[in-house]
Amino acid sequence: METHKTSVEILLLILIFAVIHSGGAALRIKAESIIGPRLWRLCFVFFSLPSAIVLISYFLVHRYDGIRLWNFQGNSFVFVIVWFLTAISFLFLYPATYNLLEIPSVLKPKVRIYGTGIMRITRHPQAFGQIIWCFAHTLWIGTTFTLITSFGLILHHLFAIWHGDRRLAKRFGEEFEKFKKNTSIIPFMAIIEGRQELKIKEFFRPSQLGILIAIGLLWWSHQYINIAVQTFNSSFLSEFFN
Repeated sequence: METHKTSVEILLLILIFAVIHSGGAALRIKAESIIGPRLWRLCFVFFSLPSAIVLISYFLVHRYDGIRLWNFQGNSFVFVIVWFLTAISFLFLYPATYNLLEIPSVLKPKVRIYGTGIMRITRHPQAFGQIIWCFAHTLWIGTTFTLITSFGLILHHLFAIWHGDRRLAKRFGEEFEKFKKNTSIIPFMAIIEGRQELKIKEFFRPSQLGILIAIGLLWWSHQYINIAVQTFNSSFLSEFFN
């Protein structure tokens, strides 16, 4: 059990993040009616962002914990596959319709139904972006800790698919039902079935250039992972978990 102690802890951190994130989404309509959309967004970010930072930091520190199931590191072919899948995952995780200025409430946060761009491929791009990311990093790292982390993250996003559809159906009614009929959860399924049409020109937007720049910055920042690990290990959080 001691071997997998950190695996249990990462699952608890994922659960805490899921409760804050999905719980906050569930409370959004009621909270916005009381304190307004801008203040609610700031409150949501205030709780959600720190939980995400702790979760990511803990993962980086303990990613090689547990049992090593396989080791493809050093294999250039697998290396290319991992980075290609990671780049694809970010195209799903941060689609062109993602309103970055609404996070700090520079623009007034608003719930919308989008039917263009990545939404034509799947109406839950962030969930499948996370699944692709998990597959790529589990393949590269190859430990039970990373495998269990990926399992927890994927479970959270599968729940988010159900929860997201439920919230949109309740909020938009017939408009969402029409959107649902023209899209699919499984990527490309609606296109294959003829319910949707892929329009490549919708992907050529300034926001996509920002995503490509972000991918490049992430590639560059990997050289500083050990600094991030040392910072976490020297913080009060490391003592707390120990």
